[in-house]
Amino acid sequence: MIKKSVHSSITLNDLRRFTVARNFPKHATLKTALQRLGYLQADPIRAPARAQDLILRHRAKDHRAGDLDRRYATLDIEEDVFINYGYVTRALQSLMHPRSNSHPFARGQRKLAKQLLDFVRERGEVHPREVDSHFAHGTVTNYWGGSSSATTHLLDAMHYAGLLRIARREKGTRIYKIHQHEPAPKGAAERRARVDELVDVVVRLYAPLPGPSLSYYVGRLRYAVPQWKKELPAALQRAKKRLRHERVENVVWYWPQDEEIDDATENVVRLLAPFDPVVHDRARFERLWGWIYRLEAYTPVAKRKLGYYALPVLWRGHAIGWANVSVKNGELLVDLGYVDSTPRRDHAFKRELDAELDRMRSFIVVKT
Repeated sequence: MIKKSVHSSITLNDLRRFTVARNFPKHATLKTALQRLGYLQADPIRAPARAQDLILRHRAKDHRAGDLDRRYATLDIEEDVFINYGYVTRALQSLMHPRSNSHPFARGQRKLAKQLLDFVRERGEVHPREVDSHFAHGTVTNYWGGSSSATTHLLDAMHYAGLLRIARREKGTRIYKIHQHEPAPKGAAERRARVDELVDVVVRLYAPLPGPSLSYYVGRLRYAVPQWKKELPAALQRAKKRLRHERVENVVWYWPQDEEIDDATENVVRLLAPFDPVVHDRARFERLWGWIYRLEAYTPVAKRKLGYYALPVLWRGHAIGWANVSVKNGELLVDLGYVDSTPRRDHAFKRELDAELDRMRSFIVVKT
């Protein structure tokens, strides 16, 4: 294993290997893996499983598709918004709340929100269908342009504000209960410390980050802490001063102060989710591996280049292509594509690819 100090001459190839090496520590329990990540982006598409489980299968021992939701109540996590919607540790969530200035309710909704809160408090846990039946309100236009129940929409807003939490899911539907948070920090110093800690969570998750990407992710924290969004520009400047950084090919890269460049290479094939920390920053992905990766699930079929839900393929520190994976009649179907358009003939690669596909079969429990 090669380690370089921050004062060494670092190359883009070092950063490629560092990005991969730091993301796949020894498999841990599911709870420990989640605590290490801090935040896990969620996605509802199953192709062949949801992104959150696809991410965890590389980090949690013996993880199976659906384990996250099945064990949710025991894992010390919450569903919430961080960079995007997903799962956060309770420690991370405590840094973001209360979202006292998020103003989630329209003027005419405040009375209904209070009534709804009283209803949830009385029942303990509620299904949105139960709430809608009790209040019998109409529909609103949702984010995707379709219709949603007005009470379901209000439940979402109250969840974001921190008034409600997701107790569990029932066949994929959120079950809500009352949520209590500690009081907001009173002093400017504590507020800055919280924002800096949130920035550090982002960096630990997505490093090494080129400067433009660091700015992008810090900007995304406006959804995590809308009450402190004016603090974010100053937080970005503080981060640039305290993080390790190095200029590589005219771009400044940032990573945690306590980490050295580790460019160890593992001879393992990995099929990664579209929102895996290695893949998440599409601009960094293109800088590191020289090709454009896109999630094309919402792209018209005729315009797709990689496929509906292409999973980047990692091999020896390089993203060499992609795989579209599906299950049909209990069998795993895999369609592979390569950046250089040539199937890999390396015997070691073929052996490790077969091993990865066996792991995928076990993960989604299909026959061999």
